[in-house]
Amino acid sequence: MDHETPAHPGRVVARLARQVELALATVDLTLPQYRVLGILGGGPEASSVLAEKLAVSRPSVTGVVDGLVARDLARRGHDATDRRRIGIELTGDGRDLLARADIEVERRLHELAARLVEPGAAFAGLGPWREALDAHRSARHSARRVVAAAEPVETLDVAG
Repeated sequence: MDHETPAHPGRVVARLARQVELALATVDLTLPQYRVLGILGGGPEASSVLAEKLAVSRPSVTGVVDGLVARDLARRGHDATDRRRIGIELTGDGRDLLARADIEVERRLHELAARLVEPGAAFAGLGPWREALDAHRSARHSARRVVAAAEPVETLDVAG
């Protein structure tokens, strides 16, 4: 079956995001919390790295992480190699809840896709989007490094 591109794909994505939110509500998570847990599922991260990966401000990440820490789903701790760096990692409860959330989201999406003639096509279309999002994040990160390297470094004139 040939799938026509919707006239307003953003509207479709917004509707789909709402379905993810509804699935997450069954395990008492918000979409921002799920996004943070998903990143932390790959290993500990600093708040600044989380903010960059989520494309949000550091204060936004702090608020979400504070809520996860209060629920014992994540914890803050010093990096073993750099004591100045505070890393955030999942707790056992956080890993368990992330697994349950993944199951609920996938169940909800499969339930929706089951109404299609070709349910697999809906999921196959996500692969290129993941690649595009990863490439966009990488390009954004590279651009920041170039800008940071080009900025002049202030020096302190101790002689004068």
